[in-house]
Amino acid sequence: MQNSKPYSIHQNKLNIIKLRRVIKDLPPFCAEYFRGIEPHTSILTRINYGYDLRLFFHFITNEVPEFKDKTPQQLTIEDMKKIEPVHLEMFLEYITLYNRPGDNDASGTENHESGKARKLSAIRSCFSHFYKKGYLDRNVTELVDIPKIHEKAIIRLDVDEVARLLDSVENGEGLTPTQRRYHKYTRQRDLTLLTLFLGTGIRISECVGLNISDFDFNNNGFKVTRKGGNQVFLYFGSEVRNELDAYLEERKKIQPMPGHEDALFLSLQRKRLSHRAIQNLVKKYARIISPLKKISPHKLRSTYGTTLYRETGDIYLVADVLGHKDVNTTRKHYAAISDDKRRMAARVVKLRDDDKDISK
Repeated sequence: MQNSKPYSIHQNKLNIIKLRRVIKDLPPFCAEYFRGIEPHTSILTRINYGYDLRLFFHFITNEVPEFKDKTPQQLTIEDMKKIEPVHLEMFLEYITLYNRPGDNDASGTENHESGKARKLSAIRSCFSHFYKKGYLDRNVTELVDIPKIHEKAIIRLDVDEVARLLDSVENGEGLTPTQRRYHKYTRQRDLTLLTLFLGTGIRISECVGLNISDFDFNNNGFKVTRKGGNQVFLYFGSEVRNELDAYLEERKKIQPMPGHEDALFLSLQRKRLSHRAIQNLVKKYARIISPLKKISPHKLRSTYGTTLYRETGDIYLVADVLGHKDVNTTRKHYAAISDDKRRMAARVVKLRDDDKDISK
């Protein structure tokens, strides 16, 4: 049962417990590494590093002959000194397709460029820590190149797709008969949630943690807890306000389960709507209006960022509202030349004068 403390505090405790469990699967010296990076990393970053290192040390002790007589928990710093660049290259090739517990031989788990780059970054961070501390006399990870990540087209909804998405939530068109049975109970909640995503650009983790007490309707604003734990105040327009007002009227009639009294968005079980439930909710409606685009809550955030930049032209404002620490991240995603401008470029460049008399 969720306790009565703020959601972010409760979730942080759960994450700390999760990290400690992961560390127990790693070589004992890794505990020192995680203590060392704690001041400048978030708990979620450390958990992901833990998962990546666990996979790496599992590979080392199961796939590399020199270490097959040990388990990951039996590895020492002296064993770290025996790891060579070729072992890292073998690992990157291995995670292209491998089996985790629960995978069948036909499916397996895949990693492409970005997944490989993230895992190698985690391993580099670990080796770098012990190299700087003097435990290692070299950092072999620096001898292995990070996989080149090819840029992909940023997926976002067009203006008409946004309108059709919200329309589909309102009227339920395109839903299966089973989905329609529940739609009358969740319609306003779903419409409010999607409007909030599209009207403020919040992250899914921020949405999950929203409480009714976070909202100040006198100023049309609300408090969110950003990645890393920082709290900021964001503002919303009249469209978001209208949907929030309508939803909160319905919300008053619901008796939440103990520990979920302040949660903004509730499931049909009267508990705080989970991360996975929100993902599934967005996908359910997005498939109706754009089956070829894999729309997720993050893509709704991209849609908001694009719209805000198009309307203001202020990349620093977009970075601030979205909570990007580095404006270059924002510029990369939202200040790209639009298709409209590319089409304009094709029209304005003339190779011949249309009025020119070619007989002369």
